[in-house]
Order: sequence, then C-alpha cells, then structure tokens
Amino acid sequence: MFNIEEELKKLPNKPGVYIMHDKNDKIIYVGKAISLKRRVTQYFRKNNKTKRIQNMVSLIDHFEYIVCDNEAEALVLECNLIKKNMPKFNVLLKDDKTYPYIKINVKADFPDVYITRKILNDGAKYFGPYPNSGAAKEMCEFIKTKFKIRQCKSFKYKDRACLNYHIKRCSAPCMGYITKEDYHKQISQIISILEGKIEPVKKELKEKMIEASKNMEYEKAADLRDELNAVESIMQRQKVSNISENDIDVIGLYRDEYEICIEIFYVRNSKMVGRDNFFLKGLNDEDDKEIISDFIKQYYVGRQFFPNKIMIKEDIEDRQLLEIWLTQMAERKVEIKVPQKGEKLRLVEMAENNAEITLKNKQKSNQHIIVDMKEALKLDRLPRKIECFDISNISGTYMVAGMCVMIDGVIKKNLSRRFRIKTVYMQDDPKCMEEVVTRRLRHSIDKEDSGFGKLPDVIFADGGITQIRAILDAINNVEKEVGKKLDIRVFGMVKNDKHRTRALIDENRNVIEVSDDIFNLITQFQDAVHETAIGYHKFLRDKSMSKSALDDIKGIGVTKKALLLKKFGSVDKIKEADIKEIMEVKGINEELAQKIKDELCNK
Repeated sequence: MFNIEEELKKLPNKPGVYIMHDKNDKIIYVGKAISLKRRVTQYFRKNNKTKRIQNMVSLIDHFEYIVCDNEAEALVLECNLIKKNMPKFNVLLKDDKTYPYIKINVKADFPDVYITRKILNDGAKYFGPYPNSGAAKEMCEFIKTKFKIRQCKSFKYKDRACLNYHIKRCSAPCMGYITKEDYHKQISQIISILEGKIEPVKKELKEKMIEASKNMEYEKAADLRDELNAVESIMQRQKVSNISENDIDVIGLYRDEYEICIEIFYVRNSKMVGRDNFFLKGLNDEDDKEIISDFIKQYYVGRQFFPNKIMIKEDIEDRQLLEIWLTQMAERKVEIKVPQKGEKLRLVEMAENNAEITLKNKQKSNQHIIVDMKEALKLDRLPRKIECFDISNISGTYMVAGMCVMIDGVIKKNLSRRFRIKTVYMQDDPKCMEEVVTRRLRHSIDKEDSGFGKLPDVIFADGGITQIRAILDAINNVEKEVGKKLDIRVFGMVKNDKHRTRALIDENRNVIEVSDDIFNLITQFQDAVHETAIGYHKFLRDKSMSKSALDDIKGIGVTKKALLLKKFGSVDKIKEADIKEIMEVKGINEELAQKIKDELCNK
C-alpha cells in the first residue's frame, strides 16, 4: 500500500522529474523540480493551488520520481514524458493538428521517400515537421524525381519497368537495374541533404562526375551532373529559410473566461512567412507566464528546425533553462527575448491582437451554428452539449455501442466512449440503445466529476423512430429513479440505402429542415459515432478470432476459421448448428463439418 506521507519523507532534495498516477496507474501529471522534496511536498500541503491542480491532487493515488543531475536534464525528461503520455492535468496543445514529416524507412532494401503525419518508433528517419503539407510535398517530389527514387507505394519485383523508369524518374530497383548498395548511397545523400549537410554531398558528386568524364562514361557523368544541379537547387531553396538575426518566432496569447488562444508568427529574413494558432481550455486560473512556458516546451520538443530567437510579451521564470534546452536541441544559440520597444515589440502585440481575433472568430463560428441549431430544432436553450449513440453487432454477437460528443458545435474525439452490452442477450438494437443511454445518464447523476461530465442538452440516435423511443424510455426511467425531469431532447439521424445521412427527425417522425452547414456537421457526427461503434465491434471480434477452439481442429486454417466465425458469430453458435449449415461455409465438406461438430461438442 502506497503511503503518501511516508513517501514524501523519502524524497531527495535533488533536481528531477515527478510523475503522478491515479488509482488505475494512469499518469495524470508530470512535472520537474530543482528540489523534488520541496516541490512534491507542496502539492499535499494547504496553500493557494489552482482549481486544476486541486482536482489533480484529489486523484493522486501514488507518485514516482526520477533524479537528474541538473534542472536542464530534468526539463528534457519532463518534455519527453509529457509528449509520450499526454497527462490529463498538464497543459496540452489540444488543437488536433498533425504536422507533415518526410519519412525514409532506412531498414528497407529499397527505401521509399514519402510524407507522413505519424512518428513511430520503427527505426525510420523522420525529417520535419514542415509548416504545411505543400512545403513537405514539394520537397518530397523534388527529391524523388531528381534522385530517381522509386515512386511505387509497395516494392515488388516485376517483369518489366514502369513508365517512371523510361522517363528517367526512377532507377527501377524492381528490375534489378540498380544494386541495393548503390540505391542506399543515394538514400544517404538524400538524408544528408534533409539534415542540411549539403556541401559534402556536392563535393562527392563533383568528384564522381569528373572521374566519370575522364573515363569517357558520359551518360553516367550527365546523370551525376543532374544530381549536382538538383542539390544546388535545394541549396538555393534552403537559403530562403537559413537562420539569421531576423529569423524569429513570435508568440502572442489572448484569453477570455472560457478559452485561450496562442498565436505564433514565423518571421524569416525580416518577412512573416506563416502563422499558426492553438486553443487551450480549462486554464482559467492559470498564469499567462506558466502557459507560455508550457507551450514552448511542448511546441519545440522533437523539432528539427529552430528560429534564432523567440519573442514573448512577458519574461518567464524558467527562461534561461529553456534557452539552454533549445540551444542543445538546435546545436546553436537560441534566445527567448522580451522586447521593450520597436519593431519586435509591435510584432508581439500583433500576434496578441491576432490571437484575440482568431479566438473571437472561432467562437462566432461555433456560436452561429449552435444558435442556428437551436432554432431549427426548436429548443428552449442552446445545445451546448450534444451526444450521439450507435449500436453495432452481427446477428446478436459482440454487441457494443459507441458514443460521440459535440460541445459548442465542435466534435470532441477525446470524449468518445465505448460500451459492451451487458443486459441484452440477443439482437435487439432498441433494447441495447436503452441500456447504454441509461448507463450513460447514471454516470453523470451518480458522480458529477465522472469522465462523462455533465448531462447533454440533446441526444442524437443513429437510427429512426425506434431508436428515438428507446432513448426516451431510458430518460423516463432515469427521471423516475432520481425524481426530477432531465430536460433532454432526442432526435434521430436517418440514413439512406447507401448508408449516408439523409434526414434528421424528431420523436413524432417530423423531418427537421436544417441548413447545409448543420446537415454537414450532423453527417460528420453520425460518421464519427459509427466509426467508434464499428471499430470497437471489430476489435472484439478480431480478438476472439485470434484464439478459439477451432484452432485445434485439423483442417481448419485461418481462412476457414474466419468464414465460420463470420457466418455463426461464435464457437457456441457453431456447436448449435447442424451439419448442413456448417457445410454452407466455403471449403467445408460433410466429413470436415462432422469433424468440427464432434470436436467442439466434446470439449
């Protein structure tokens, strides 16, 4: 049993990182400290903690810590742990943005060069992030064509070369026209270029070109000349973004009572070349300086390109420490500056003004759609929170449900939930819907701070009038239990023969006329909940298929097992089936069907 008071006494008075866990052993907070003993102890003493930290402390079941040699080392570890675990109570960039990287799978015999938005621990080389997909695509295509890297998505040996080889855009490794060693030499050159090490590549290509020319290998010399020109072209492109005194990132922050917007400007060679923004919620009582500090940690961790300077409005407590960390990652000096006057101060003020405009425009857009929805659905109040439910099963097997949430007109994927049906034992979608909605409502009524949050204003059913009535039955039953009206309206999202949203109906089967914007949003909502439900169903089905009593029957391989389970849903259903039904499965004759029956029934 973890005794917090006893463990606090054991904490060392040294720098390090502390990791807070809840009762389910989930990491809920990561922080760094100059003194672990002093910092961690503060959380469990009565002092002026923010509401967010108070909530976090109430959930701490146990903690662990890692001692570091110095605070700079602790900062690096803190940033990496936050990025890896995304703890609930750390300040997180929840803007759903993913940035493009160029990926080279160096472990492959003939690696491809392509764009990805996911970084995996797979031994591949990743270059980026790029400010936008256009920049990444341009660089990727330029490299692939100039260095004759394969264009196909999957590598297979062929009996003839494709068109890309004949137009000199591919070296045709699929035909054996280039050896693995020579291909990897090209990949090494590309990696050097993407890492910014262009001069050594230029020198090597020049030497090879001159040697080929002396040996009268003129075609080879011409190819090397083209590669050299390509490298010089890349060099010219990169001169645009080489770090100079005036290459800076400018960070501005604006907040209202609900949300925070951080705007970042990219200034290169004294010109603003791009911008980005991030939205944060639930930080009403957090200090702006702490938010900016946490933003810098998360935004720059894992990046490969850094500005010369970062401009912010106010000085932050760990500015010097962050400068050391950024300088180490960039392998050159990076400064965080607080301008007091002149052009740089105006840039920071402009970033703040744009953050304000961005936040207000976002809220206007969201408010516009929920106001329109209120009028279209004839509601008494704004539908700030809408929940949607969908049931998924095959012939009554692996019965599950999915729930998605929309808040202020924005679908929140992180609030999606999945349910296994517990009280319905045969295919009955309305009964499943009634069970799931009842369970969901009780979560909020029994415990207000549950992961489900407050009750919804509106519920959408993925289906028609029977599903609407099932949800209304669930609401009525819960109202009787608690002795009060819940005031939740219910609507159905009806699909056409092609499984696409065609209409929204109310409990009287009236079709609701909505604008194109609302209709598109409802379609996205219905698609999201369907993906949640069907994804969970497939997960359970695949899990059950991975190991079953069928595996021990000689003559039943992966294909026949999949076909059997697809037809009958479970091993128990196969046991109940007669021989003729089993023989309906492709590839199973009478002898094998009898063998399946005998072996399953004897187990």
